[in-house]
Amino acid sequence: MDIRKVLNGTKVTYLAYAIVFLVSGLLINCVQFALYYTLNVVNKRLFRKVNYYLNYSLFSQTVFVLQYWAGVKVMLHAKKSDYENYFGKESVLLIMNHTYEIDWLIGWVLCDNCNVLGNCKTFAKKSIQYVPTLGVAWKLGGSIFLERVWNKDKKIFESKLKELTSYEDVFWLLLAAEGTRFTEEKHEASKAFAKEHGLPELQHHLTPRTKGFTTALPYIRDKIPAIYSIHVGVRQSEVKPSFLNVLLGKKITSGLYVERIPMSDVPEGEEAQATWLHNLYKRKDDALHSYLETGDWFKISNAEKCEGFYLPRRLFPLLNFLFWAAAILGPFCYFLVNVLISGNILYIGTTVAVLVAIGMFFDKIVGQTKISKSSSYGVRNSSSASKNK
Repeated sequence: MDIRKVLNGTKVTYLAYAIVFLVSGLLINCVQFALYYTLNVVNKRLFRKVNYYLNYSLFSQTVFVLQYWAGVKVMLHAKKSDYENYFGKESVLLIMNHTYEIDWLIGWVLCDNCNVLGNCKTFAKKSIQYVPTLGVAWKLGGSIFLERVWNKDKKIFESKLKELTSYEDVFWLLLAAEGTRFTEEKHEASKAFAKEHGLPELQHHLTPRTKGFTTALPYIRDKIPAIYSIHVGVRQSEVKPSFLNVLLGKKITSGLYVERIPMSDVPEGEEAQATWLHNLYKRKDDALHSYLETGDWFKISNAEKCEGFYLPRRLFPLLNFLFWAAAILGPFCYFLVNVLISGNILYIGTTVAVLVAIGMFFDKIVGQTKISKSSSYGVRNSSSASKNK
């Protein structure tokens, strides 16, 4: 009997994962806070080294759920020479579509295989930095949080990118140039904007906002040797590609296509760089359309064909999760049994209330990944986006 299949989808396993993730995440956050205000002050480089492993211990728990619990296999298409010679060996700017609720998680599987998961950085909306576990870890790990008010964000870009590019170790910085998650409402607004301004009309992406990209380039051009254009695709099925369904152990068919672009291929000048980004997204859109229609990134697109292979499941996410599960669930189960044996109504009621609170709190965190919870940024700003051409 496959125990995983029996347990998948039950509230017990969902709650068990919630307990492990939240308790371990809060403990890791506490250690990060303590080190940030002590070790980081006297030795920034050593703090970054230690923080890499703390981040990895937290982030890899989500990779465990995707690959081991849900059994999702991620097929990667990339040039073999690029994968062997560059991936994980150089700091890069990642430009990825923001189409699905789990596009970030599929990307993290690649990061884990390239040994950079603990040094993944991102541009994100300001509110996320206050989310316990992942948000706090991103904040203390050097991710860049934006207010989406350009006069303020420009200063944030300047200070944070200077700090980030001083990293001695390899890091990957994610930019979702669409600015927000894909929805049909935002897509219609995006197409109208593109048509009005003579830009490529995209089928599966929102028109990219170029201001952040062109502002970042002067600070990273001499520090980061390449851009990785990452295409995340999920084939249509009855299973919605959501983090909740991954937690419930439901399988999803997904693919990655990664194109390495030397930074020297990006032109000088803000206007030329904006045009380059629009053209890149047109190529990304064609490749994703080909994948969604045929299951092949290259069949009906002009993307350069390359061989694919499944990203292997690394042992570390499994061992890391088993460690935390044993350290947290073992004592918790012992405590729970003693509470039940005691027969004390007050103790039992308090324990049930705590479990309900944990479940609700974890639901809130999972809710942050839902498309329905994404901002209206792509709609309410469409009329003013001409500034970002």
